[in-house]
Amino acid sequence: MPRGGDVRPAEFGLTETNRRASFTSAGDVPIHHRDALSTRPRKRGCAMRTGDVNESYRTDEAEAVEDDAPAVGESLLVVDDDPFIARLLEIELRAAGYDVRVAADGSVALDAARERCPDLVLADVMMPNMDGFELTRRLREDPRTAGVSVIMLTARGLSADKLEGFAIGADDYIVKPFDTPELLARIRGVLRRSRDTRARSPLTGLPGNVRIEEEIDARIERAEPFAILYGDIDHFKAYNDHYGFERGDGVIRTTATLIGDVARETSGGTAFVGHVGGDDFVAVVPPELAGRVAEAVVAAFDGAAPGFYDEVDRERGFIEVTNRRGELQRYGVVTLSIGIASTAKRSFQHYAEAVALATEMRRYTKGSQASSWAMDRRSGE
Repeated sequence: MPRGGDVRPAEFGLTETNRRASFTSAGDVPIHHRDALSTRPRKRGCAMRTGDVNESYRTDEAEAVEDDAPAVGESLLVVDDDPFIARLLEIELRAAGYDVRVAADGSVALDAARERCPDLVLADVMMPNMDGFELTRRLREDPRTAGVSVIMLTARGLSADKLEGFAIGADDYIVKPFDTPELLARIRGVLRRSRDTRARSPLTGLPGNVRIEEEIDARIERAEPFAILYGDIDHFKAYNDHYGFERGDGVIRTTATLIGDVARETSGGTAFVGHVGGDDFVAVVPPELAGRVAEAVVAAFDGAAPGFYDEVDRERGFIEVTNRRGELQRYGVVTLSIGIASTAKRSFQHYAEAVALATEMRRYTKGSQASSWAMDRRSGE
């Protein structure tokens, strides 16, 4: 039985008219769920007590517009043996808002980067003692500086030089003389890509917690209507214990792709999808599409779930795993639970408030033995 507030039984065999019905009683929360091994939709209705609530994939079309200003604290290390060029770059970059240090050659720059790793190194190729190529190699080899972004500057525009720079790990290549606005645009682009990479889940490639929080807070700040779908995989730990982490990671990656593809298609390319971590995912969509996206995701997951299992387990419909009490316990096919919080009937002041409500709705579906979703329809007043 689902946890949450007071629960009343409801009929199975949901019709399309029922599915679109409006829940107007204070505290009514519909739970939509599907048989894990069937595509037949079902639903259970339930009522919550009124009261206080205690608790990427981003498409190219919906990509956020970034500010030209650097992020707070972004630091650059300028490396050039020509003091005039080094000073000119320092003045221009400081004026653009960056924290700038200067080194006269590769050796000095390497020591400076190891002492305090910058966000980006802007290095001349032709320098005495240690040139830009060797500096980049050393930076990439050292764990302390391996993730730093590198833009190489050179007076030679030969393709061979550019290819060598990219081969050893440079992020961009600019030929002197350069236009200052172009240089600043290149720096912003490299740093933006670097931030995006660091903010993504290494397992799924989806935006992680930092980007998810930024996305939701940005929508709140713009007073933009949205709904947040917070989902996780039920019985995933048992699956992981039975089949091992490699198979478990495969389920996570498949789920990430599935949610991203379905949310993008169902929302017309407006969805943002992130990977919170583990088996938890978030999708942000327009409020009017939340139910449709949730139903489509649940249906797609239920269609894919049996394929996660070996044939013998799939045929009998369960796996047996030793639980924390040392007892052998049966677990059915993994399912997906989704909780939805929307601005349709309330407003949110910050990211944590929206996530807490979506988490509450997700927990409310956990008593079901099938994939399910529940949307909060209470007034925020």
